[in-house]
Amino acid sequence: MKYSDRINVIKGIGEKTEKVFQKLGIETVQDLIEHYPRGYEEFQKPVPIAELREGETFTIEAVLFGSLTLRRVRNLKIINGKVKDSSGSINLTWFNMPFLQKTLRTGTYYIFRGKVIRKNGVLVIEQPAIYQKQDYYKLLNILQPIYPLTEGLTNGVVTKSIRQALSDLDFAKDYIPKKVAKEFMLMDRTKAIKEVHFPKDRSSMMKARKRLVFDEFFLYSLALRHLKEQKAKLKTKYRMEERPECNRLINSFPYKLTKAQLRVWQEIKKDLCSNYGMNRLVQGDVGSGKTVLAILSLLLAVKNGYQASMMVPTEVLAKQHYRSLMDMLDQFGVNICLLVGSMTAKEKREAYERIKNHEVDIIVGTHALIQEKVEYASLGLVITDEQHRFGVKQREALMSKGGQPHVLVMSATPIPRTLAIILYGDLDISIVDELPAMRLPIKNCVVGTNYRPNAYRFIDKQVALGRQAYVICPMVEESEQMEAENVIDYTETLKEALAPGVTIEYLHGKMKPKEKNDVMERFANGEISVLVSTTVVEVGVNVPNATVMMVENAQRFGLAQLHQLRGRVGRGEYQSYCIFVCDSNSKEAWERLDILNKSNDGFFIAGEDLRLRGPGDIFGIRQSGSMEFKMADIFTDAELLKAAAEAVKSLQDNEVYRIFEENPYLEEKILSQKNTL
Repeated sequence: MKYSDRINVIKGIGEKTEKVFQKLGIETVQDLIEHYPRGYEEFQKPVPIAELREGETFTIEAVLFGSLTLRRVRNLKIINGKVKDSSGSINLTWFNMPFLQKTLRTGTYYIFRGKVIRKNGVLVIEQPAIYQKQDYYKLLNILQPIYPLTEGLTNGVVTKSIRQALSDLDFAKDYIPKKVAKEFMLMDRTKAIKEVHFPKDRSSMMKARKRLVFDEFFLYSLALRHLKEQKAKLKTKYRMEERPECNRLINSFPYKLTKAQLRVWQEIKKDLCSNYGMNRLVQGDVGSGKTVLAILSLLLAVKNGYQASMMVPTEVLAKQHYRSLMDMLDQFGVNICLLVGSMTAKEKREAYERIKNHEVDIIVGTHALIQEKVEYASLGLVITDEQHRFGVKQREALMSKGGQPHVLVMSATPIPRTLAIILYGDLDISIVDELPAMRLPIKNCVVGTNYRPNAYRFIDKQVALGRQAYVICPMVEESEQMEAENVIDYTETLKEALAPGVTIEYLHGKMKPKEKNDVMERFANGEISVLVSTTVVEVGVNVPNATVMMVENAQRFGLAQLHQLRGRVGRGEYQSYCIFVCDSNSKEAWERLDILNKSNDGFFIAGEDLRLRGPGDIFGIRQSGSMEFKMADIFTDAELLKAAAEAVKSLQDNEVYRIFEENPYLEEKILSQKNTL
């Protein structure tokens, strides 16, 4: 069996199962073996019921007393029962398992294993697995893999398929140079793949994970080295000269630029006026004034006779930028056009014609900017906003339309500088590390669920003053097995809790693009007072009138993501507030959220996140951000990231050549790594 074989070569995977695997992006044997566990189930000895704690998974050995009861809620059949041991008793709940009424016997001892939660003030174990004593004790201290799944695919099927693949696979040669493997004490790659799926113990699993994380960072660093070497040789035909219009624009602002903005503007100008193409990342916290720098760069390019484009993630954001540019650059006679997917075929054709004939100077849009039909007359500058929403291929597709234009990338994702230098190794980095003096700091609070009535009253007061609010929930629809607040039901709850007449709508990623755009535009225009949403608003739009951000189940999000969400408010002249609702009793969860309570500095928060998330937190909540690694996490694995980058830096050119010569399949893998930028 080869890496490139389709997964239907594996015994037990027929046409139907293959299609389900494809939903997870698994088409080849390599895809399958790189579908790593999201965690492990570790079987421990049963504990007394009296020692059970909320929020953790436990095993108990207890006797069923009384009869199981069955009740129906919508399409669910809910079974409830009660068990006890010498230390106490606890309620058990199962969903859609009515057959248990016939198979479980009152007065019989069983082993039950499941997560303990608090429901209606009492502890309950939901959906516990049931074992006979002799079967359970065979599993003690064994790590069982738990895989990411999709509808129609069970953990058992994935486990069986991967076990079969690993036993029949002709493994490729290890591509990490021996001297590197020895220096960083790395496990052999073949052994690591087997051990990460089916480890003999926790120590072996950690060593396997270390090797596979190192691999991802190593390949990523190789991709960056390749990109940087390519770009270093490229001269640009779009050399620019300083123009007085830029100073006129700066002097026309109703505020002074910060020292950080002026410093970064000098760095950008120096690049644009050199013989070599600019490849610069401007990293700055939300509200630090990166957009002003983008506008100055666009004006400089246009006044040097070139076209410039600005690509952003959403249509609503594109329209906002378009309107801002029209207002700010109208005095300079600059022609600007919008290009987004929802435009009619006729509107697009007209835009294409104007762009091709250089009748427009600045083109603002979404992915529509890189469609094949777009031809630029003289594209000298490309700006991408919130670059983590665009892969390298998309950035390069836009660049290729201009014949190596200058590239400016804007990002509000707070990453400590030490990591940013490695992660964005193909780009020069500028950091806007100062907020404008006129910005009012956001007032934060971390509260428990009992604070909700107060929060609702506060939102009512803000809406009565003409302001708007966001409420963020982690889920779209209710799950009986997870007590996270959900967007759809929460919207109904708010309609009852808030004052009559308050306009409340919801937004989530499963909605059609047109629906999402419509809701966001109505919110931006002030037609919606309260927007209940998933993290789809994270990149969002600029709504200066929004003054409240309330995040439910805040402990379920990464700190960097919460900070990004908080950045949706505090954009106008009014005082803004952020309410983080924590529904956990964990001391660690409250301490982590308290970092947000104390600081609005994204770079400080990123550093604290890095400090807090130790190597033990290997399957925690993934941060939102630019890096889409299968196993690695830039915060948890920061030290390995630095080590892999150093290893690649130390390689001679002939060593790199030999790696690719001996492992030809790596070229495709390197390209896929480039797409994670």
